[in-house]
Amino acid sequence: MSDRILGVLGGMGPLASAHFMLRLTLLTPAARDQDHIPAVLWSDPRVPDRKLGHDGTGPDPLPALLRGIRGLEAAGCGAIAIPCNTAHGWFDRMRMKTDLPILHIVDAAAAELVRLGVRSGKIGLMGTAATLAMRLYQERLDYEVITPDDAEMATLVTPAIAEVKANRVADAYAPLAEMASRLVARGAQAVVLGCTEIPLGILAGPALPFPVADTIDGLARAAISWARPAG
Repeated sequence: MSDRILGVLGGMGPLASAHFMLRLTLLTPAARDQDHIPAVLWSDPRVPDRKLGHDGTGPDPLPALLRGIRGLEAAGCGAIAIPCNTAHGWFDRMRMKTDLPILHIVDAAAAELVRLGVRSGKIGLMGTAATLAMRLYQERLDYEVITPDDAEMATLVTPAIAEVKANRVADAYAPLAEMASRLVARGAQAVVLGCTEIPLGILAGPALPFPVADTIDGLARAAISWARPAG
């Protein structure tokens, strides 16, 4: 049992946030309700588009993100997990505005890679165009990162993410599996699913025949480790 309350800053998108809560529950060693981790989900799909915010062509998401943080603080949460990769482009600005620790999804992905036995070398990365442009993974991971090219983003990755956001999850599998396979063909030892919609698409079809680092599962494991520190 943990007395630590996890805050989940979600809604980006709602299905990914709900899936995070499911994985948090399923990955927690528990035999009864009371063994699970207390958590508060702030799922606010009104947060402005992160890509447009990053590009400067839409409103800044930061005020909405901070509104969610204030709500989680008021609920008594002791740490915050954000099941949205692109939102981590505002990580430093969010961290400056709260005393609560924020679990970084890229650090969680790094731990997933180690758990999969991939400790160095090349990895593939799929994510939103904004996540790739912000270099969230390239500058935080000690791996050589291979990413889709612009044409692949336009024809495979971005449309697949949109399918998941529109609740057409099964339609996202084929393009995502194709892109992941291309990254492995270019030398990637594993593929990081660096957008929290992407694991949902990948789960809609047959398991891929190579390691994938699921950032939803990685963040859930990081949250469990926070709630139940060793010793």
